[in-house]
Amino acid sequence: MGFQCGIVGLPNVGKSTIFNALTSAKAEAANYPFCTIDPNTGIVKVPDPRLAKIAECIPPQKLVPATMTFVDIAGLVKGASKGEGLGNQFLGHIRETNAIAHVVRCFSDPNVIHVDGSVDPLRDISVIDTELIFADLDTINKRYNQLEKQARTGDKKAQATYGVLQPVKAALESGKAARSLNMTEEQLELIHDFHLITAKKVMYVANVDDKDIGKSEPNEYVKRVMEHAKAEGSPVVQICGKIESEIAELADEDKASFLADMGMEEPGLNRVIRAGYDLLGLQTYFTAGETEVRAWTIQKGSKAPQAAGVIHTDFEKGFIKAEVFHYDDLMKHRSESKIKDAGAMRLEGKEYVVRDGDIMHFRFAV
Repeated sequence: MGFQCGIVGLPNVGKSTIFNALTSAKAEAANYPFCTIDPNTGIVKVPDPRLAKIAECIPPQKLVPATMTFVDIAGLVKGASKGEGLGNQFLGHIRETNAIAHVVRCFSDPNVIHVDGSVDPLRDISVIDTELIFADLDTINKRYNQLEKQARTGDKKAQATYGVLQPVKAALESGKAARSLNMTEEQLELIHDFHLITAKKVMYVANVDDKDIGKSEPNEYVKRVMEHAKAEGSPVVQICGKIESEIAELADEDKASFLADMGMEEPGLNRVIRAGYDLLGLQTYFTAGETEVRAWTIQKGSKAPQAAGVIHTDFEKGFIKAEVFHYDDLMKHRSESKIKDAGAMRLEGKEYVVRDGDIMHFRFAV
């Protein structure tokens, strides 16, 4: 599925370093502004220990994890909404993503240049937020008068869209992001064609120094980011891009000992991926058989035919029923036959809302 999370941030905050570690795509990462000009795209595996556990009970020829896409977008500077730096390119790329991972520099290092000369995460966040707000206001203003005229003629859709857009415009003019209005899915759908950047969900990735990893308390920079994120209901993931890039270079057999030496249970980027997955409102269901055990990505709230359509559109069109049991049932009973004996295997129809962790076999007719 085409779910994209755009990685944004000021130049030299560690975006490309983190992107490289996520995807091993080797985007250029250098100590000068605008070393990332065109967006780099990488598909990453969603870490999910359930996949291997299912395979223990239903041995397959291969395991296929769920994936999501990260896009490393060029660094943004003051004035980007007016075309400064790579602003226009940046804004065009970010509009195409579904959510935003905002990398914030939370470390001091005189050897790594900061575009504003000092480290201040809240100022950095404000710079990007301000530019995105200006860009969204520009988008709205280009069409606002025409939409208002259409609404006055009695056009029902124009009236509904205008009704949603008025408070959005007011919020932007007061310096607030569109997402601060906590709009419903129906409201967001009405203004979807505006592709407002500040309506997208955001998570903050606090990039810290390696000395901060393993400490019980986050550093003062991270604390400020956490306070800001809490106020707007956004998640924060703290990682060290430098360490993550080292982990990414290691062979699989060496990673465990390196993580143990660092006092880490897993790479910090696993948390970034899972946070991005959750931010996009995604969940996982599984199919399991002799050929493969596979994790499939669907939106939360999807019904059984929609879940089947992720495998193939014919599955959705010809959907009849789905045989369903849950991952927890498999862990309890350890085989499909015992699940059936226990009465935990169900036949579900078109209105069944798929749960995260369901294991499904679809019946369909072409």
